[in-house]
Amino acid sequence: MEKNKLNNLKLMAISLLVGLVSGLVVGAFRWLIGLLQSYWLYSFRLVHGNYGYWILIILGLLLTGLIAGYLVKNEPHAGGSGIPEVELQLQGKLQLNWWNILWRKFIGGILAIGSGLFLGREGPSIQLGAAVGQGISNKCSKTNQRVLLAAGAASGLSAAFGAPLGGTMFVLEEVFHNFSPRVWLNSLTAALAANFLVSNLFGQRPVLAIPYNHSFSVDLYWHLLVLGVLLGIIGRIYQWGLLNGKKIYAKIPLPRWLHGLIPLGMLIPIAYFVPQVIGGGNQLILNWHGFTAIEILFLVFLLRISFSIISYDSGLPGGIFLPILTMGALLGALYGMIMVNLGLLPRVLIVNLVIFSMAGLFSAIVRSPFTAILLITEMVGSLLHLMPLAVLALVAYLVNDLLGGKPIYESLADRMEHSNIADYADNVDQLTVSIFENSKLADKEIKDIAWPSKTLVRLIHRGAHDIIPTGRTKLLAGDLVVLEIDSNARGRIYDQIKDMQK
Repeated sequence: MEKNKLNNLKLMAISLLVGLVSGLVVGAFRWLIGLLQSYWLYSFRLVHGNYGYWILIILGLLLTGLIAGYLVKNEPHAGGSGIPEVELQLQGKLQLNWWNILWRKFIGGILAIGSGLFLGREGPSIQLGAAVGQGISNKCSKTNQRVLLAAGAASGLSAAFGAPLGGTMFVLEEVFHNFSPRVWLNSLTAALAANFLVSNLFGQRPVLAIPYNHSFSVDLYWHLLVLGVLLGIIGRIYQWGLLNGKKIYAKIPLPRWLHGLIPLGMLIPIAYFVPQVIGGGNQLILNWHGFTAIEILFLVFLLRISFSIISYDSGLPGGIFLPILTMGALLGALYGMIMVNLGLLPRVLIVNLVIFSMAGLFSAIVRSPFTAILLITEMVGSLLHLMPLAVLALVAYLVNDLLGGKPIYESLADRMEHSNIADYADNVDQLTVSIFENSKLADKEIKDIAWPSKTLVRLIHRGAHDIIPTGRTKLLAGDLVVLEIDSNARGRIYDQIKDMQK
């Protein structure tokens, strides 16, 4: 027992290191993206007075597309968000060279996101953190390597948004799909360390510090139901568009690695005429009240949802996290302004709907309601309105579910070409499985379960106790079952047990 405690403390110390290094890497990533985007905004302001700058802008965006595209060409898994790759790595279905991912994602992400495309920094930040965790854990056991990879992913999101609790919950709920104490404890340790470091670089002000002090009274909750239905439907449309946009790109007679030139070319008129809407959307969320006309707000939303899909499906490094929050904020503002004009909502409560809708749309598209609630709470910096925020997140989630929506990152992972996935690892490995309340494995004896081949039930964590199982040991809801498996079959076993629990 003492040896186990010592090993746990050692793992926590390594997680702390992972968090600090991830915070440093992602902090630099954030800063350089902001610096580059400021340069592009300045350049587009100059072109209004001197059209000679067009040559520099066109050449600059051309070089951006060529360099970022070439980086992705040599390492396809450095493109896009990076979250599906991290999810597949944790399932044992994908092996990546952490260094190749780290430097290519860092440079490519700065170029693509900093250019002003509708891409977010959070997905790449998660992959950067995971790469740091993988690199630091090289000498650890395979089980600890996955724990540290998860810790790195949590610290990446924490550093990107200043949200250690949201970062930890996202990894548990969406990426790792496991609430193992070893995972959440080390993920939280790394996330807190990353947030501590980044707070010293960028200050402790919340990323989306939007003041909203008026309570959303219970008699107005019907708005949450109507808005939740709208967000669920829009979320389903966005999921469909994101998953099918690559089919359109596939018909364009250009090599895949040059597809990024298309959104970069389309960005030029957008940045010239409406520079305030470019980028991931952080400033747009903070300045949503700058749009006073409903028609203009609606057009900005249409631009955001369509160009977000075009930007992401080009394959350039960049995420959809912040663009989703931006679309949610715009929808909340749009709905609120319409209701105010109809006399059905006080004007002071529009800002409440802006914030609630960020959580609602994120919950619908990513299918992680707990993450949505925690993340928006941390990013806004207020715990005053959790109830209506949670209600809207739940309604949007349920509507999207009824429409057949699937978690977007899981869907993106499923659609990755099998030929792009590397060989599985070898040797004996461990897989920890949570027995859920409605699992078909609950209340069954181990001997009565048709376990996948090359699987051995090694240990059961039940509360504060560990049980060495026999064939007659009954599994209970809430158990964490440690399986000893052939690492060469980890991905297959993971999927089989997931299906067995349904």
